[in-house]
Amino acid sequence: LVEELKPLVANEDVDVVFCVPAIDIIPVAEAVKGTNIQVGAENMYFEESGAYTGEISPAMLTDAGVKYVVLGHSERREYFAETNETVNKKMLKAFEHGITPIMCCGETLEQREQGVTMDFIRQQVKVGFQNVTADQAKTAVIAYEPIWAIGTGKTATTEQAEEVCAGIRACIAEVYDEATAEAIRIQYGGSVNAGNAAELFAQADIDGGLVGGASLKADFGKIVNYK
Repeated sequence: LVEELKPLVANEDVDVVFCVPAIDIIPVAEAVKGTNIQVGAENMYFEESGAYTGEISPAMLTDAGVKYVVLGHSERREYFAETNETVNKKMLKAFEHGITPIMCCGETLEQREQGVTMDFIRQQVKVGFQNVTADQAKTAVIAYEPIWAIGTGKTATTEQAEEVCAGIRACIAEVYDEATAEAIRIQYGGSVNAGNAAELFAQADIDGGLVGGASLKADFGKIVNYK
Protein backbone atom coordinates (compact mmCIF):
# COMPACT_ATOMS: atom_id res chain seq x y z
CA LEU A 1 0.00 0.00 0.00
CA VAL A 2 2.80 2.43 0.87
CA GLU A 3 4.50 1.77 -2.47
CA GLU A 4 1.19 2.38 -4.23
CA LEU A 5 0.62 5.66 -2.38
CA LYS A 6 4.13 7.12 -2.67
CA PRO A 7 3.82 8.51 -6.20
CA LEU A 8 0.28 9.70 -5.53
CA VAL A 9 1.25 11.90 -2.58
CA ALA A 10 4.47 13.35 -4.00
CA ASN A 11 3.70 17.00 -3.26
CA GLU A 12 6.46 19.08 -1.69
CA ASP A 13 3.92 21.74 -0.68
CA VAL A 14 2.08 19.33 1.64
CA ASP A 15 3.31 17.67 4.83
CA VAL A 16 2.29 14.02 4.52
CA VAL A 17 2.58 11.78 7.57
CA PHE A 18 1.75 8.08 7.67
CA CYS A 19 0.82 7.17 11.26
CA VAL A 20 1.03 3.41 11.30
CA PRO A 21 0.75 0.54 13.82
CA ALA A 22 3.91 0.05 15.86
CA ILE A 23 4.85 -3.18 14.12
CA ASP A 24 4.90 -1.37 10.75
CA ILE A 25 6.93 1.70 11.74
CA ILE A 26 10.39 0.46 10.74
CA PRO A 27 9.46 -1.05 7.34
CA VAL A 28 7.38 2.02 6.45
CA ALA A 29 10.21 4.35 7.51
CA GLU A 30 12.51 2.44 5.17
CA ALA A 31 9.98 2.53 2.36
CA VAL A 32 9.50 6.31 2.46
CA LYS A 33 13.15 7.33 2.68
CA GLY A 34 13.95 10.04 0.16
CA THR A 35 10.30 11.09 -0.22
CA ASN A 36 8.21 13.93 1.23
CA ILE A 37 6.50 11.44 3.56
CA GLN A 38 7.18 11.35 7.30
CA VAL A 39 6.39 8.46 9.63
CA GLY A 40 4.22 8.78 12.71
CA ALA A 41 3.06 6.49 15.50
CA GLU A 42 -0.51 5.96 16.66
CA ASN A 43 0.33 6.18 20.36
CA MET A 44 3.19 6.54 22.85
CA TYR A 45 3.69 6.07 26.58
CA PHE A 46 4.88 8.90 28.83
CA GLU A 47 7.57 7.02 30.77
CA GLU A 48 11.15 6.72 29.53
CA SER A 49 11.59 3.16 30.77
CA GLY A 50 10.34 0.72 33.36
CA ALA A 51 8.04 -2.25 33.79
CA TYR A 52 5.27 -1.19 31.42
CA THR A 53 4.75 -4.35 29.39
CA GLY A 54 3.41 -3.70 25.92
CA GLU A 55 3.97 0.06 25.95
CA ILE A 56 6.24 1.97 23.58
CA SER A 57 8.51 4.70 24.92
CA PRO A 58 9.36 7.96 23.13
CA ALA A 59 12.99 6.85 22.83
CA MET A 60 11.90 3.68 21.02
CA LEU A 61 9.94 5.78 18.55
CA THR A 62 12.77 8.20 17.82
CA ASP A 63 15.16 5.27 17.34
CA ALA A 64 12.71 3.88 14.77
CA GLY A 65 12.61 7.15 12.83
CA VAL A 66 9.27 8.48 14.06
CA LYS A 67 8.70 12.23 13.64
CA TYR A 68 5.04 12.53 14.67
CA VAL A 69 2.73 10.80 17.15
CA VAL A 70 -1.06 10.81 17.46
CA LEU A 71 -2.07 11.49 21.07
CA GLY A 72 -5.48 11.43 22.71
CA HIS A 73 -7.37 9.83 19.84
CA SER A 74 -11.00 9.33 20.80
CA GLU A 75 -10.57 5.56 20.70
CA ARG A 76 -7.68 5.78 23.18
CA ARG A 77 -9.80 7.97 25.42
CA GLU A 78 -12.85 5.71 25.18
CA TYR A 79 -11.37 2.21 25.28
CA PHE A 80 -8.18 2.79 27.28
CA ALA A 81 -9.48 5.41 29.72
CA GLU A 82 -6.97 8.07 28.67
CA THR A 83 -7.67 11.39 30.35
CA ASN A 84 -6.70 14.93 29.42
CA GLU A 85 -4.00 14.68 32.08
CA THR A 86 -2.61 11.49 30.53
CA VAL A 87 -2.53 13.18 27.13
CA ASN A 88 -0.68 16.12 28.67
CA LYS A 89 2.03 13.84 30.07
CA LYS A 90 2.46 12.31 26.62
CA MET A 91 2.56 15.75 24.98
CA LEU A 92 5.40 16.87 27.24
CA LYS A 93 7.40 13.69 26.57
CA ALA A 94 6.89 13.97 22.82
CA PHE A 95 8.29 17.51 22.80
CA GLU A 96 11.17 16.42 25.01
CA HIS A 97 12.16 13.84 22.40
CA GLY A 98 11.65 16.03 19.34
CA ILE A 99 8.49 14.26 18.23
CA THR A 100 5.66 16.44 16.93
CA PRO A 101 2.40 15.62 18.72
CA ILE A 102 -0.88 15.45 16.86
CA MET A 103 -3.27 16.02 19.74
CA CYS A 104 -6.82 14.92 19.08
CA CYS A 105 -9.89 16.52 20.57
CA GLY A 106 -13.59 16.28 19.86
CA GLU A 107 -17.09 15.93 21.21
CA THR A 108 -19.72 13.20 21.26
CA LEU A 109 -23.07 13.61 19.54
CA GLU A 110 -24.70 14.01 22.95
CA GLN A 111 -22.35 16.86 23.87
CA ARG A 112 -23.02 18.60 20.57
CA GLU A 113 -26.76 18.31 21.05
CA GLN A 114 -26.41 19.73 24.58
CA GLY A 115 -24.56 22.75 23.19
CA VAL A 116 -21.36 22.15 25.19
CA THR A 117 -19.03 21.33 22.28
CA MET A 118 -16.62 24.24 22.75
CA ASP A 119 -16.62 24.05 26.55
CA PHE A 120 -15.59 20.40 26.31
CA ILE A 121 -12.96 20.94 23.63
CA ARG A 122 -11.47 24.01 25.32
CA GLN A 123 -10.91 21.89 28.41
CA GLN A 124 -9.21 19.18 26.34
CA VAL A 125 -6.91 21.76 24.75
CA LYS A 126 -6.11 23.71 27.91
CA VAL A 127 -5.22 20.62 29.95
CA GLY A 128 -3.44 18.97 27.03
CA PHE A 129 -1.15 21.99 26.64
CA GLN A 130 -0.37 22.57 30.32
CA ASN A 131 3.34 23.38 30.81
CA VAL A 132 3.90 23.33 27.03
CA THR A 133 5.91 26.41 26.04
CA ALA A 134 4.79 28.78 23.31
CA ASP A 135 7.71 27.73 21.11
CA GLN A 136 6.72 24.09 21.51
CA ALA A 137 3.05 24.83 20.91
CA LYS A 138 3.87 26.57 17.63
CA THR A 139 5.17 23.26 16.25
CA ALA A 140 2.24 21.15 17.45
CA VAL A 141 -0.75 19.86 15.53
CA ILE A 142 -4.28 19.77 16.93
CA ALA A 143 -6.76 17.47 15.21
CA TYR A 144 -10.45 18.17 15.72
CA GLU A 145 -12.27 14.88 15.34
CA PRO A 146 -15.98 14.97 16.19
CA ILE A 147 -16.47 11.51 17.65
CA TRP A 148 -19.84 11.12 15.98
CA ALA A 149 -18.22 11.53 12.55
CA ILE A 150 -15.40 8.99 12.86
CA GLY A 151 -15.83 6.03 10.56
CA THR A 152 -19.57 6.62 10.36
CA GLY A 153 -19.71 8.26 6.97
CA LYS A 154 -21.14 11.33 8.69
CA THR A 155 -19.12 14.49 8.32
CA ALA A 156 -19.44 17.73 10.21
CA THR A 157 -20.63 20.42 7.85
CA THR A 158 -17.95 22.77 6.61
CA GLU A 159 -19.45 25.46 8.83
CA GLN A 160 -19.41 23.20 11.91
CA ALA A 161 -15.81 22.13 11.30
CA GLU A 162 -14.59 25.69 10.71
CA GLU A 163 -16.46 27.02 13.75
CA VAL A 164 -14.79 24.52 16.09
CA CYS A 165 -11.34 24.88 14.52
CA ALA A 166 -11.62 28.66 14.83
CA GLY A 167 -12.62 28.18 18.45
CA ILE A 168 -9.56 26.00 19.05
CA ARG A 169 -7.31 28.66 17.52
CA ALA A 170 -8.93 31.30 19.73
CA CYS A 171 -8.30 29.07 22.76
CA ILE A 172 -4.61 28.78 21.86
CA ALA A 173 -4.43 32.58 21.44
CA GLU A 174 -5.96 32.95 24.90
CA VAL A 175 -3.50 30.51 26.49
CA TYR A 176 -0.46 31.84 24.59
CA ASP A 177 -0.75 34.66 22.05
CA GLU A 178 -1.88 35.42 18.51
CA ALA A 179 1.48 34.45 16.99
CA THR A 180 1.30 30.99 18.54
CA ALA A 181 -2.31 30.57 17.47
CA GLU A 182 -1.37 31.50 13.92
CA ALA A 183 1.58 29.11 13.82
CA ILE A 184 -0.10 26.02 15.24
CA ARG A 185 -1.64 23.66 12.69
CA ILE A 186 -5.26 22.65 13.19
CA GLN A 187 -6.66 19.69 11.29
CA TYR A 188 -10.13 18.29 10.78
CA GLY A 189 -10.62 14.55 11.10
CA GLY A 190 -13.90 12.74 10.69
CA SER A 191 -14.73 10.94 7.44
CA VAL A 192 -12.46 13.17 5.34
CA ASN A 193 -12.45 11.91 1.76
CA ALA A 194 -11.63 12.96 -1.78
CA GLY A 195 -15.10 14.43 -2.18
CA ASN A 196 -15.05 16.84 0.76
CA ALA A 197 -11.34 17.60 1.30
CA ALA A 198 -11.12 20.68 -0.94
CA GLU A 199 -14.06 22.44 0.70
CA LEU A 200 -12.87 21.62 4.22
CA PHE A 201 -9.26 22.64 3.60
CA ALA A 202 -10.32 25.93 2.01
CA GLN A 203 -11.53 27.16 5.41
CA ALA A 204 -9.46 29.79 7.18
CA ASP A 205 -8.81 27.75 10.31
CA ILE A 206 -8.50 24.24 8.86
CA ASP A 207 -4.89 23.56 7.92
CA GLY A 208 -5.24 19.94 6.85
CA GLY A 209 -6.82 16.63 7.66
CA LEU A 210 -6.42 13.68 9.99
CA VAL A 211 -7.48 11.11 7.43
CA GLY A 212 -8.62 7.67 8.54
CA GLY A 213 -10.16 5.10 6.23
CA ALA A 214 -9.64 7.16 3.08
CA SER A 215 -5.86 7.06 3.64
CA LEU A 216 -5.90 3.34 2.87
CA LYS A 217 -7.12 3.91 -0.67
CA ALA A 218 -5.58 5.35 -3.80
CA ASP A 219 -8.02 8.25 -3.36
CA PHE A 220 -5.70 9.51 -0.62
CA GLY A 221 -3.63 11.02 -3.42
CA LYS A 222 -6.62 13.16 -4.40
CA ILE A 223 -6.90 14.42 -0.82
CA VAL A 224 -3.22 15.38 -0.68
CA ASN A 225 -3.43 17.09 -4.07
CA TYR A 226 -6.83 18.67 -3.47
CA LYS A 227 -5.88 22.00 -5.06
